[in-house]
Amino acid sequence: MFDLDTVLESTIPADELEEVVMGLIINSGHARSLAYTALKQAKQGDFDGAKALMEQSRLALNEAHLVQTKLIEGDQGEGRMKVSLVLVHAQDHLMTSMLARELITELIELHEKLK
Repeated sequence: MFDLDTVLESTIPADELEEVVMGLIINSGHARSLAYTALKQAKQGDFDGAKALMEQSRLALNEAHLVQTKLIEGDQGEGRMKVSLVLVHAQDHLMTSMLARELITELIELHEKLK
């Protein structure tokens, strides 16, 4: 595993940046997948299971968000970080996962009220 603090102290080598970016993609994708699984549980009436899955989803998303925050801090608005298509893709994954979690939280609450 990479040391993100060390990576951000200097110019990020391409292979280390790729590892950081993959961490964003994997954690945010896992968070989104858990959220959709939670919605499926809620549709079946298992609201405790859905809430547990949403908590796991939150934790995975927090991991991804922490990496994103450190990348932003490391760049310090000075363009230190080379922006690549895969980095943009990772950011897209993170933002869509955050949005999915927000909407799925609302949908689970609606299912619970209807039951």
